Amino acid sequence: MTACHLIRAPASTAPTHPPGLGWNQRLVLDLPLQGAPLCYKPRRLSVFKQYSLHQHYETQHKDKCDSLVRQLNISSLQASYQVAKLIAHTGRAFTEGEFVKECLLSVAKEMCPEKADLFSTVRLSGPAITRRTEEMGENLNLQLQNSSKKLCCFSLALDESNDVRDSAQLLIFVRGTNDRFEVTEELAALKSTKGTTTGEDIHEKVCQTVNDLELDWGKLFSVTPGGAPSVVGSMKGVVAHINKEMDKRNHSHPIAIHRIIHQQALCCKSLKLDSVMKIVVSCVNFIRAHALNHRQFQEFLSELNVAYEDILYHTEVRWLSRGRVLKRFYDLLPQVYDFVLSKNKVLKDAEWKWHLVFLTDVTELLNNFNVQLQGKGKLICDMYSHVKAFQVKLDLLINQVKEENFCHLPTTQNLSAEKPAVAFPNKTCMDVLEMLQKEFQIKELHLHEQDIQLFQNPFSVGIETVDPIYQMELAKLQICDSLKDAFKSSSLTNFYASLPSKTYHNLGNHALKIATIFGSTYVCEQTFSRMKHLKSPIRSRLTDEHLHHLLRLAVTNMKPNIDHLISQKQAHSSH
Repeated sequence: MTACHLIRAPASTAPTHPPGLGWNQRLVLDLPLQGAPLCYKPRRLSVFKQYSLHQHYETQHKDKCDSLVRQLNISSLQASYQVAKLIAHTGRAFTEGEFVKECLLSVAKEMCPEKADLFSTVRLSGPAITRRTEEMGENLNLQLQNSSKKLCCFSLALDESNDVRDSAQLLIFVRGTNDRFEVTEELAALKSTKGTTTGEDIHEKVCQTVNDLELDWGKLFSVTPGGAPSVVGSMKGVVAHINKEMDKRNHSHPIAIHRIIHQQALCCKSLKLDSVMKIVVSCVNFIRAHALNHRQFQEFLSELNVAYEDILYHTEVRWLSRGRVLKRFYDLLPQVYDFVLSKNKVLKDAEWKWHLVFLTDVTELLNNFNVQLQGKGKLICDMYSHVKAFQVKLDLLINQVKEENFCHLPTTQNLSAEKPAVAFPNKTCMDVLEMLQKEFQIKELHLHEQDIQLFQNPFSVGIETVDPIYQMELAKLQICDSLKDAFKSSSLTNFYASLPSKTYHNLGNHALKIATIFGSTYVCEQTFSRMKHLKSPIRSRLTDEHLHHLLRLAVTNMKPNIDHLISQKQAHSSH
């Protein structure tokens, strides 16, 4: 009968064996010789067990196991990048990854304990999240550089503000179009300035950004600066320096569009009804600035069961709060009046109340208009339409208020229905509307009105009124019924992308340029809001480089190429 047993061989007869295997451990198989009686001594065959297993693994399973380990490492890296992207997008600290990992492990242990070890391989430490953020930010910048080389023309929007540590931060956004009419709108750079912020300083940062992205200065069509004097100054501002730069390069000056939203904000601030705002702000501060008064007022409102539970603060920085504060203040006016009276204070009445309701309605109109101007990717023609519509509304209001018709001023109309003892202050309110109408003549839009209208609707403009280089193409376009149908059923960018480039070359180039214009610096203002959230007093040591990467990940329309980043790494969990 055959047998299998381990024996210890004498040292003198130790056979040659692969390194690392115990020479004295052999698997001995007792096998009878073929055809021999069972009484014969069996033939002995010995094989090194560890070497055999190693050879079997190398020949049969190594590739499969390596592939499985590689896939697990790649999945772990992908998960790490995705979490880092979420942390960057939401503005959380890099160390939040460790908390996320604790949550993942807790969930895994409860729901799939057999796979909890897989989640532990995901690297989410603070340094790991920091590296992931840097790599994704650099990858996005590389993508922007590649796409910038294909732009037919581009425009810039720039604005400057201080962060929580009083470092001047310059935001530069680029919007461009390629030959397929694909629009790229991205954060070009965040440039930190530790010293002065003159127009020349900002111009140097702009030049550095344009050169880094390898943009052609000859393709720069427009510049939309913010409201700082160093940015918009006509003699020493950055626009003046850019014009000098274009002169040196023998290029035409870019169009300068001062931000429409900022202009609208100035108009709202210029409403000369300070007597109203002083009293409103004084009452609000009296209630909100003292904890006892605030608690008592909230309790007072609760007892009266009114629609609002509190009154709003007003801030000059967030000037849009003026309209909301006035509206809330008027809605709570009876309660505010009774409360301040209980504190031995008296509110003005009579004509002041007329001014309050009128200013409430006007600021509400301005706030609604502001919302229409906000948003990323707004075409200049859309913003121009909103501006023209608001100017028409002002003309209508002036004629109606002159006749004391308040159908479009609901708060004023409600007070008028109460028939107060004091007559409506017609002259004062008319002066406000006329001043607003005068202030809202945006010069840059009127200078380029014809170009904007040609882009907005080439079928409605008069052929004789446009530049001669467009006239022949426009004549052919306006009699083409199929293109008229395409214009009605598609967006402007899609319509111009579908035009045959050879037939409508000049019109196409004109559309490519107009589509790049920033009508406002809304993208800069929105990004500054994110910057204040990212670099807050409790995170003030955030470096400029990391702030730049975080902002880019937060506002980009592109996606970081995580697969490419992983392919550049050795698939190992330590990365």
